Amino acid sequence: MIKERHKLQKDENFPVAFCLFPKAFRQTVNAYYTFAREADDVADNPHLSAQEKLDILNHMENVLLGSKPQSKKYASAANLREIFVKENFSLSLATDLLKAFRQDAAGFEYQTWAQLTEYCRYSAAPVGRFLLALYNENPSTYLPAASLCAALQIVNHIQDIKYDACVLNRVYVPQEILRQFSLSVDDLKADTACPQLKNAVAFMMEKINGLLKEALLLPSIVQSRALKIEVFVIFYLTKYMINNLLKKDFLAHEVKLSCFQRVSALIKGIIRGMFAQTKTVTNKGI
Repeated sequence: MIKERHKLQKDENFPVAFCLFPKAFRQTVNAYYTFAREADDVADNPHLSAQEKLDILNHMENVLLGSKPQSKKYASAANLREIFVKENFSLSLATDLLKAFRQDAAGFEYQTWAQLTEYCRYSAAPVGRFLLALYNENPSTYLPAASLCAALQIVNHIQDIKYDACVLNRVYVPQEILRQFSLSVDDLKADTACPQLKNAVAFMMEKINGLLKEALLLPSIVQSRALKIEVFVIFYLTKYMINNLLKKDFLAHEVKLSCFQRVSALIKGIIRGMFAQTKTVTNKGI
C-alpha cells in the first residue's frame, strides 16, 4: 500500500537551491514557497472532494487579490499579497499557480504532449518568472526559463507516476503516449514497470532533453551571477534525475537524488555559473 505524502521543503528534489539566495530575498522566497506548497497540498489532498478543493483554492485566490478579508486559515495568501504589493510584483505569479492546481483538483486528463506543456505554463513557469522578477531580469529570459521549469515539472511527474495514479487518480502521461506504447492506467499502478512503460518514459525523457536544450540559453542572458549559478544547479539536478529514472524501476522503488548527486550538482553549478559569460540584453526590467 502506498502511503499518503505531505512534502516539506526538505523533501523536495531541489531544496539545495534555497541556500543560494541572498539573505535579502529569503523572506520573499519563503513566502512564495509556503503559499505554493499549501495550495499544492490542497490540490493533492485525497480526503477532499474536487469541489472542496476548488472552494479552498478559490478562497486563497480571493485573499491574494484582496477581495476577501484576511484570516488565519489563509495566512499564506495574505502574507504573500502584502509582500507582492510592497515589491510591486505581479499577482499573476501566484494566481497562475492556482489555475494549475484547480486543473489538478478537477482531474484534468491530458490528451497530448502540448496539453501537458501548456499545464506547465501555469504550474511551473510562474516559479521561473518569480525568480527572474526577484533579480529584476529582462523579460527575454522568460521563454528559456519556462522550458527549464517545464522540464523539471515533467520529471517530477514521472518520478511520482505511481503515487499520482494510485492515490490521486491522476495521470500526467498524455493519452497519445499511452496509446502509442499500448499502455493503460493500470500499467502505471503495477509493482514493476513493464518494458512498454520504460520505453514510454524514455520517449518522454527525449522530449524533456529537448526542453533542457532550449533552457541552456538562460544562463547566458541573465545578469545576476547568483541566478546563473541557480540555473546551472537546477539543470544538473534535473539531468541527474533523468538518468536515475532511466536506470531504475520507478514503480518498484521511489527514485530520489543521492547526496552525492546533490553536492555534485551544487559544485558543478557554482563553477559553471561563476565563469559563464553574459550576453548584452536591452530593455532591462520587468
